[in-house]
Amino acid sequence: VLQGYAAEMDNPLMAHLISPELQNKKDILFGNMEEIYHFHNRIFLRELENYVEYPELVGRCFLEQMEDFQIYEKYCQNKPRSESLWRQFSDSAFFQECQRKLDHKLSLDSYLLKPVQRITKYQLLLKEMLKYSKNCEGAEDLQEALTSILGILKAVNDSMHQIAITGYDGNLNELGKLLMQGSFNVWTDHKKGHSKVKDLARFKPMQRHLFLHEKAVLFCKKREENGEGYEKAPSYSYKHSLNMAAVGITENVKGDAKKFEIWYNAREEVYIIQAPTPEVKATWVNEIRKVLT
Repeated sequence: VLQGYAAEMDNPLMAHLISPELQNKKDILFGNMEEIYHFHNRIFLRELENYVEYPELVGRCFLEQMEDFQIYEKYCQNKPRSESLWRQFSDSAFFQECQRKLDHKLSLDSYLLKPVQRITKYQLLLKEMLKYSKNCEGAEDLQEALTSILGILKAVNDSMHQIAITGYDGNLNELGKLLMQGSFNVWTDHKKGHSKVKDLARFKPMQRHLFLHEKAVLFCKKREENGEGYEKAPSYSYKHSLNMAAVGITENVKGDAKKFEIWYNAREEVYIIQAPTPEVKATWVNEIRKVLT
């Protein structure tokens, strides 16, 4: 891909096939694929080869390079932009010519998906290796490597949702790390409100997608998009946020093991939140508690 497509975008002999709108878009289309390639080619592959005789110790190799795996997050975050560019120009003569020269049966987009598939495959490999490495030296490293890779996958997944937030005025990076995101039923109860509003509020929940950052929790409304691939990916229109410094939490709401309460400014605003399962509720309550303490 790097030689047969990316490099060809800079080849003067191919320039006449590239439409003006596609020029200078190389970084958007390929993201940091080159960085991923070099990491594997120069560093990770060589490290792995040291363990050919001792596969059970391969967990160490992952742990030593774990920071470098963050490059996948960058790649995945760019993927929606890359896909939308590809859709505009997928039938361009330039791509067809590159594919013909490479004698590839599959078009470029199949290969651009590879890094996304690769990062999800690692955890399957590590799980499989753990299964056969019980009680042997290196089992702990494998387990830790698996946990770390799952952490990276969660971060990738969360950030894919986060870049789909629309209508937020500030800079999301200023809210600190994104800790959790997910969909909930939410009932509101405002002290100041008209009593009629209050009765209604008790009654019908709103569907909200919550993003928990270190400094704030965001309430968004999920909009499903129509279309293919990443176009189908939902977007989230921002509704409001609560500053974590003024938030309180009530862990148990009578009569429902899936509900908890977030309240604001000494219960001036109360949000009753219903998770899909008691387990999801427990994870969120724990994370919120960590932030508050």
